[in-house]
Amino acid sequence: MTAETTSGGRGVGKRRGRRNGSRSFGPDDGADGTAAPSARRTRPTVAERLEAGELSLEDAAEKAREALLRTLTAAPKSRAELEQSLGRKGYPHAVSGPVLDRFDEVGLIDDAAYAEMIVRTRHTERGLSRRAIAMELRRRGIDEETAREALEQVDGDDERDAAAVLARKHVARTRGLDRDVRLRRAVGSLGRKGYPPGVAFGAVRDALAAEGEDDLDDDFAGGGYPGADD
Repeated sequence: MTAETTSGGRGVGKRRGRRNGSRSFGPDDGADGTAAPSARRTRPTVAERLEAGELSLEDAAEKAREALLRTLTAAPKSRAELEQSLGRKGYPHAVSGPVLDRFDEVGLIDDAAYAEMIVRTRHTERGLSRRAIAMELRRRGIDEETAREALEQVDGDDERDAAAVLARKHVARTRGLDRDVRLRRAVGSLGRKGYPPGVAFGAVRDALAAEGEDDLDDDFAGGGYPGADD
């Protein structure tokens, strides 16, 4: 008599089950053997833990401080961005508000300095116009007065200089193409960086003229300007 028969066939059954890759399903398993959605537990939010008495306000505030420090270590943020971040993590305003106020007091949050940094880097490194930068500041929750003061770093001459640099780069990339194609692409690219049509066309016209292109003013007779559909 073999070991298989002395075990009453149970050993054979187990081995067959393993070969077939089968297993017995639990009451919380779905038809495919995975855990059913109802069996998954959702982690309680900070607000729910506070309400249940599982977390004190002091402990929640300490966790919020740690979360803010981790975020600010990675990159500077505005107060509005930090408040949104804590909100997504489930911190109620009763916890996040005082912590953010304290960060404001000690200078860990400085929307004015943050806005100035955004203006400086976006204009110098990316060549964005004041209008494009203003839109970004608004998205980041910077108030209008703070944004306006930060944008004073960039004046009209700065914008025209930046547009001229961008125009020369774009024109240089399209050498050999039809003049009108070069014109539309370069002006469209500057438009996407927030430059108004007059500034964009003026910069591209000068860049093309420097390469010997002429009669560009005729393309804009009547105040039109090219699109960026190429």
